[in-house]
Amino acid sequence: MDLIVAVYSHWGIGKNGTQPVVVPEDRRHFREITGKSTVIVGDRTVKDFPGGKPLKGRRNIIMSIDPDYTCEGAEVAHSVDEAMALIGENEQVFVIGGASIYRLLLPKCKRAYLTILYTEPECDVWFPNLDEMENWHIEDMGALHEHDGIKYCFMTYINSEVER
Repeated sequence: MDLIVAVYSHWGIGKNGTQPVVVPEDRRHFREITGKSTVIVGDRTVKDFPGGKPLKGRRNIIMSIDPDYTCEGAEVAHSVDEAMALIGENEQVFVIGGASIYRLLLPKCKRAYLTILYTEPECDVWFPNLDEMENWHIEDMGALHEHDGIKYCFMTYINSEVER
């Protein structure tokens, strides 16, 4: 299992349930990386998707603490164990947020695909600073790009404590 996230240079990831700064190339990168994979996402994050619906072309597993939560076109898990039980052994899975889902599943992820946006908008949710975690190391540091004055790069971190 891997994860994908866009973080700002202060490791913020969102404000009021959405990304305060978006770079179109990051959205394109997200679609390319997650492709036809399975995604695990929190119910609040789904509300920020187009139409508030699961992502097309992917198997969606939505995590919710609400025992009555349902979502057409997705499977629902109410715990980490339930989510893990839904995943097939050789299935490509990406954790895609939000903040609480990242915190819950980060220890189970082998790779983290980050888009680092070099700006610091006001945020109310944060991603753990992987540079401060002993088991996470940069595997690939992409080139620096720029869009509308915002510099960004695609990076891959690897978790030395998780086997594939």
